[in-house]
Amino acid sequence: MPGIVKNPVLRSALLVLGTVSLVLGIIGAFLPVLPTTPFILLSAWCFLRSSEKAHAWLYRQPLFGKALTDWDRNKAISRKTKVVAITMILISLGIIWWRVPQTYLVTSLTLLLLTVSVFIATRNEI
Repeated sequence: MPGIVKNPVLRSALLVLGTVSLVLGIIGAFLPVLPTTPFILLSAWCFLRSSEKAHAWLYRQPLFGKALTDWDRNKAISRKTKVVAITMILISLGIIWWRVPQTYLVTSLTLLLLTVSVFIATRNEI
């Protein structure tokens, strides 16, 4: 397991990036077009490298802690989390198809989000 970065500037930058990523992840939990999971995973990684206290705090949070622990220990996602994630992705795709006029952008986002959905669906379950 990697340790805390020794360089204080890099450590501070990772702490800021982790915090911004966490805020985006929390917003994404309520806003269908913004993904939650990648931002929370990025936060966990940034905090792991920058602050033991922030990392431990994130894992104690009721909304994200169990999912992060499940992923760390088993590389697994609970069925409920899978259903919620894929449902939100489908809602996001519906909004994208309805609101985005650029075909290339709709196609790119659709491929990306479908790939993420397949990844989520094929992970082990707890």
